[in-house]
Amino acid sequence: MPRADKESTLARQWELMRLIPSRSPGRTVGELREALEVVGYTVTKRTVERDLADLAGIFPLQCNAISKPYGWHWEPGAQLEIPGMDLTEALSLGLLEEVLRPLVPESFVQGLEHRFRLAREKLAHLPDNPRARWSELVRYLPPGLTFLPPTVVPGILREVQEGLLRGKRLRAGYRSAGKPEASELELHPLALIQQGVRSYLIATAFDYEKPLLYALHRFDWVEVMAEKAKRPAGFTLDDYLNRGGGQFGEGKIITLKAEITETLARLLEETPLSKDQKIVSGKDGHKLTATLFDSWQLRFWILSQGADVVVRQPATVRKEIVARIEEVSVAYRAGSENVSQPMKHK
Repeated sequence: MPRADKESTLARQWELMRLIPSRSPGRTVGELREALEVVGYTVTKRTVERDLADLAGIFPLQCNAISKPYGWHWEPGAQLEIPGMDLTEALSLGLLEEVLRPLVPESFVQGLEHRFRLAREKLAHLPDNPRARWSELVRYLPPGLTFLPPTVVPGILREVQEGLLRGKRLRAGYRSAGKPEASELELHPLALIQQGVRSYLIATAFDYEKPLLYALHRFDWVEVMAEKAKRPAGFTLDDYLNRGGGQFGEGKIITLKAEITETLARLLEETPLSKDQKIVSGKDGHKLTATLFDSWQLRFWILSQGADVVVRQPATVRKEIVARIEEVSVAYRAGSENVSQPMKHK
């Protein structure tokens, strides 16, 4: 028998032993076959019968032959603890591994390394199992362009996680956006969030009470201090995020009013901007109203829609958008002077 077939048979029989109950009346061959199919092994009843016969010659298994259909179970007090994991767990761990690593303290991840390795081995030993290929058939893609993750200095994530876990202050060298030199900060870590490919530390600095976002890839160095970190009264991560803290805003709520195209109206009807979103359609077009956090991300979204959205209210947001569009227009007009005219086809 080829090596791959032997490994597949061994994996199936290993799984079968985990499915056999500890007491009478046990599970019938048909029930065991169905249970095997659920975890990814499509076999006949005859195959299950052969497996049970092979295993019963080595392990303390019994067949309850009092009445048909016969049920298989372990001998009293003889059930074995079968190590390993089932296919569902292996698939779940395989899909979650990359997501978990930046969010879970490294000391915790080390405790999961054995499970991650078992998951990879489990899937690798089932090359012909269609369910084992599920991780090859699904992917998560963030909205918009897919960016490569920024480079985080080795050890930074570990130190930040350690300070956060122990409730200790952090001394760090941090480069603000657009500044080449790092400034030394004393931070009070509050939480970590993952936004797309970027990881952010939520923290207060020095004696300030306002939590801010600090991108992990902008830290040059981080050191865990002995002093206990201060925590703003009543701070919770969920409350911070529910108030728009993760959107790079001040937590201010506004009512956005805008004119939108039919195409954008259809998209927003499928995926609304807010629970109270309203789109009124008439002869003069589509009018959008939605209650949102006033944030950088909101402005980014508006600008990304181009002519599909024209902001009317609030006036401050409209003014900022107009100013930004004029800046972009000036930049493009200036650049066009150095661009040669396209050739005309004869």
